[in-house]
Amino acid sequence: MTNHQQTRLVVLDMAGTTVADGGLVERAFAAAAAELGVEPGSPDHADKLAYVRATMGESKISVFRHLFGDEERAQRANAAFEKAYGELVDGGLVAPVRGAREAIEELQAGGRTVVLTTGFARVTQDAILDALGWQDLVPLTLCPADAGGRGRPYPDMVLTALLRTAAAEDVRELAVVGDTSYDMLSGVRAGAGLVAGVLTGAHDADALRAAGATHVLGSVAELPGVLT
Repeated sequence: MTNHQQTRLVVLDMAGTTVADGGLVERAFAAAAAELGVEPGSPDHADKLAYVRATMGESKISVFRHLFGDEERAQRANAAFEKAYGELVDGGLVAPVRGAREAIEELQAGGRTVVLTTGFARVTQDAILDALGWQDLVPLTLCPADAGGRGRPYPDMVLTALLRTAAAEDVRELAVVGDTSYDMLSGVRAGAGLVAGVLTGAHDADALRAAGATHVLGSVAELPGVLT
């Protein structure tokens, strides 16, 4: 199936794809690193930050488990990250990607179901939705915990969106859109008919294509045109 007019379910990432956060992930990571005693400007800090950048889109608790080893330290880092990110959101430092809301509304007006997903915890996802006034924009929002705990690059959130909404009869009727390689991998692993990378976030076109993107778009605002 290559006719994208048959797309029935659109699974969209949030930060970097529909939400412009202006580098807040890295700022919140700095708070998490400080909580664990990582010295700013040190080689250790630089290495950990490089890993955070490389794994944008992955569940944040999974990232901290890799970085800090044991569960207690990972949970401390994650709590500090979520607290710092939430404070930045509350400070008005997030905004929609230009045209994102309009694209979502156009897709839904055309009879498609749209689901928003994130690698953040539910409390952070809800804070972003509240800050943007998006609480009722789509029928379903998902974080890793809603899909059994595994975030990207696993396909679990995409497949959970399919199961929860029953909006499509075939995985090829799914479109998955995000700004990271892990978004692309999750879409490929879910069998989505369209896996689109956008250039408003973490990774460039080459990285997105290498991870399986069928399309690379300037932004999510271009998506309705692809699906017509």
